Amino acid sequence: MERTTLSIPNISCGHCVMSIKNELNEQDGIKSVEGDPENKQITIEWESPITLDKIKETLKEINYPAS
Repeated sequence: MERTTLSIPNISCGHCVMSIKNELNEQDGIKSVEGDPENKQITIEWESPITLDKIKETLKEINYPAS
């Protein structure tokens, strides 16, 4: 299992974090998504078949691109 923390400048509140969680949790391989709106970060744990590139692509598609 892999784990990373990404900076997401567009996060402004808990609703933003919930939107990201809901979208990412639909992807096969996502194990957990935790968000911190104050620090504008999300921490994701995942395993195959999803990749970090696919996670970043999904974030970009939902207007929360990782910086």
